[in-house]
Amino acid sequence: MIERVWFHNDSAKWWLVPLLLPFTLLFWLLTALRRLLYKAKLLPTHHTDVPVVVIGNIGIGGNGKTPLAIYLIELCKKLSIEVGVVSRGYGGNAPHYPYLLNEQSITAHTGDEPLMLYKRCNVPVAVGPNRVAAVKLLEQQGCQLILADDGLQHYKMARAKEIVVVDGNRLFGNGLLLPAGPLREGTWRLNTANLIVVNGDRQSVVANQVNMTLSPQRFVNVKTAEQISVADFANEHKQVNAIAGIGDPNRFFNTLKACNIAVINARGFVDHHAYQSTDFDKLGKELPIVMTEKDAVKCQTFADENWWYLAISANFEQETENRFEQLLKQCVSNA
Repeated sequence: MIERVWFHNDSAKWWLVPLLLPFTLLFWLLTALRRLLYKAKLLPTHHTDVPVVVIGNIGIGGNGKTPLAIYLIELCKKLSIEVGVVSRGYGGNAPHYPYLLNEQSITAHTGDEPLMLYKRCNVPVAVGPNRVAAVKLLEQQGCQLILADDGLQHYKMARAKEIVVVDGNRLFGNGLLLPAGPLREGTWRLNTANLIVVNGDRQSVVANQVNMTLSPQRFVNVKTAEQISVADFANEHKQVNAIAGIGDPNRFFNTLKACNIAVINARGFVDHHAYQSTDFDKLGKELPIVMTEKDAVKCQTFADENWWYLAISANFEQETENRFEQLLKQCVSNA
């Protein structure tokens, strides 16, 4: 309900914003004090031998960080850079921390996004609330560069570069800090990052921005791992039911429609939703069920044979790819 106020200007719930403003003021005071303590070095920032590139955002909710992380991982492979990923592991409870993912890892231990990155990219991934300790664990795996999936506000962890991702459709909502708005930090924070990536609408946010588009690549069967092209899937399945547990489920549903696939029933869940088989009871088995890749890693143990996920990839202009290459090479060479 609150997200409708943040992003959609729900006039029926307007009263929530003034009700939450005192808590927003408290949030601002605490976060500003915390930044000041780190800036004054009263709170320590821990440096490591391996450079860290943070992929983060100033607000909450999905905006395209994970597709960008996949893109940068593949770019590192192209450049022969040994890369690893560190994450908080939101939604997971590992046997110990820091926790290095392996073939037996499950989302209950790791969270959804880290396991998705590990399965898709086959690179070392470490999770833990203490990201500094997780980074040191990845150092021991021989990583030359580490990508931090989220963690822009984790000032305890030193970083070589910062990349901020912005949802080009929703932008910054009502522009207020939590909880009256969706922002963890004000838009001033964009001016301190090395690069701003705008996902979606190509509108001007800041002078330092580059534009990212997400394109469907293939459909993959959740249970059998069978792959099929988007065109062939659309020809075979004109209608589907769909679920999405991401920051903006409608973005995924609109992507399916753009693939010429009619979505008969669409169910949106909160980001990082922990799926149970009962979540799918109302959708029936007559039509295929399509979901995001992040949803799929949580549904494999009880998936039916007509469940599919849509794999997507981030795309950039060649000039932007050149900028990313230069940024990654500079981090490694400076280290």
